[in-house]
Amino acid sequence: MEHIYQQIQTDIDNILWEWEESGYLHSGDVFVVGCSTSEIIGKDIGSAGSEEVASILFEAFNAFRKKTGVHLVFQCCEHLNRALVIERTALDSLKTPLEEVSVIPAPEAGGSMATYAYRHMDDAVVVETMQADVGMDIGDTLIGMQLKRVAVPVRFQQKAIGSAHVTAARTRPKLIGGKRAHYN
Repeated sequence: MEHIYQQIQTDIDNILWEWEESGYLHSGDVFVVGCSTSEIIGKDIGSAGSEEVASILFEAFNAFRKKTGVHLVFQCCEHLNRALVIERTALDSLKTPLEEVSVIPAPEAGGSMATYAYRHMDDAVVVETMQADVGMDIGDTLIGMQLKRVAVPVRFQQKAIGSAHVTAARTRPKLIGGKRAHYN
C-alpha cells in the first residue's frame, strides 16, 4: 500500500500545482471538493473508504488553502444528500449567508473524505447547499450541484488521483444580452 499512497501524494500535488498555475483561483474563492477514497484505491464508489487516503488528501488541500487563500468545502456522499463541510470562519465570511444543519459526517454516511475533513478542520460545520466558485470532483462524485452558474470545465494534464478520474471546473458570470452586448 505504501507505493499506492506515494502515487496518491504525487497525483494530488501535481493537480493542485496545476490549479495554482491556472490563473483561475482568487483568494476568498470557495473551492468545493467531492471525493471517493474508494475510487482512488481502485474500488467501487462507497465500498472501501480509506482514512489513510483522506489524510493524504486533506493535508495537501490544507497546504493548498494556506497558499492560495481559498475556502475549502468538502462534499459529503449521497447518504447525507451531498451536504458540505466547511470551517465556521469561512462560512461566516461568505457574502451569501448559509444555514448550518445538524449532522456529523461518518464514513458510512458522509464518506471518508468529508468525515476526515470534519474532524480535522478548525470548528467545522455542515451546510446543505452552496454555490462554489471552483471545484474538483475526484471519482465522479457529482459536484455540479454545488457550483455557481455557469460552470466551465478546466482541463489539466493530471487526469486522475490514484485510480479515480478527476474532473475540474471553474465558474464565470452568465453572459446576458444579445448581439449588441459587450463582454470582457
